[in-house]
Amino acid sequence: MRKIVFLISMLLVFSSFLYSQTAKYSNEFLSLGVGARGLALANTMTALSADAMAAYWNPAGLGRMDRRYQLAMMHSEYFAGIAKYDYAGVALKIDDRSSVAFTYIRFGVDDIMNTTQLIDNQGNIDYDRISYFSAADNAFLLSYAYSFANVKGLYLGANAKVIHRKMGDFAGSWGFGLDAGLQYENKGWQAALMLRDVTSTFNAWHYSLTPEMEQVFLETGNELPQNGLELTMPKLSLGGGKYVEFGKGFNATFAIDFDFTFDGKRNLLVKSNILSMDPHFGMEFAYKKIVALRAGIGNFQQEVDFDMKKKTTCQISLGVGVGIKNFCFIDYAFTDIGDLSGALYSHVFSIRLAVDNFKRKK
Repeated sequence: MRKIVFLISMLLVFSSFLYSQTAKYSNEFLSLGVGARGLALANTMTALSADAMAAYWNPAGLGRMDRRYQLAMMHSEYFAGIAKYDYAGVALKIDDRSSVAFTYIRFGVDDIMNTTQLIDNQGNIDYDRISYFSAADNAFLLSYAYSFANVKGLYLGANAKVIHRKMGDFAGSWGFGLDAGLQYENKGWQAALMLRDVTSTFNAWHYSLTPEMEQVFLETGNELPQNGLELTMPKLSLGGGKYVEFGKGFNATFAIDFDFTFDGKRNLLVKSNILSMDPHFGMEFAYKKIVALRAGIGNFQQEVDFDMKKKTTCQISLGVGVGIKNFCFIDYAFTDIGDLSGALYSHVFSIRLAVDNFKRKK
């Protein structure tokens, strides 16, 4: 345990050192969350995740899977369908101690018009010169989890992730990063930590602009983009949960997560020049594994209205889950972008298939 605490301390120091060399909000598509259950619970999954989707939330949770094979998928759309967000993951329980998983995530906007060649050299507008491209962020995660024989209920997991971001044929990047997590479970209590981008994730950007596009950039007063390296800073998530049984198959789960960032002040509930903290809460009421009702609250922010008065806004999420013969689990989440206005919201659906009961060795 002392070694783990020391490692975390060194990573936080390393994060502070890198702060002056990087920008905020890199690879933010990996902060959206996966699975309708997690989104309905306001992303309070650091300690709760125990299925194929744990590869994203906390890879240590893969060690708690109760089925040998699991397949999970999700599709959602944002901003009136302009952006598409997709997830697919498969997990395998190798033996009593270890599990592996593979995850694919894509967030993209397709059919974007490229109008840089709309006007020809004679100043004529030619709509046939319009082309279309996609801007997409892709992530591939290979995960491994291990449970300790001498410490019952303690699980360790890690991700190796490859990130490919692409904007048409004229810009793209490849990146690599590591995540690490711990989970502990005892008598219905759950605690966990997750370190995303442990050593920082590096994205190497390259640009392939045509001479015509470069001329348009210069004539419109824009700087030409340069090849370079983008860093994603480490992020620490601490989570806790409690599972309670009421009898006759009824149960409830309560969870709380705290996300810490170390890239300077962010517009979060707790913020400073060194770190910022974002709390979020979730609760679930269920009957066996047949039906579940969920709610969560998070994304607390301070905003300034037209009268220059500050107000605190939040994001409330709702959801429901249905299990079919303990094999197929279908989840739905209704998530508002923020401030409860109802103006921007998304309907999220996900499905998880689990087969072959796994019995632990005594």
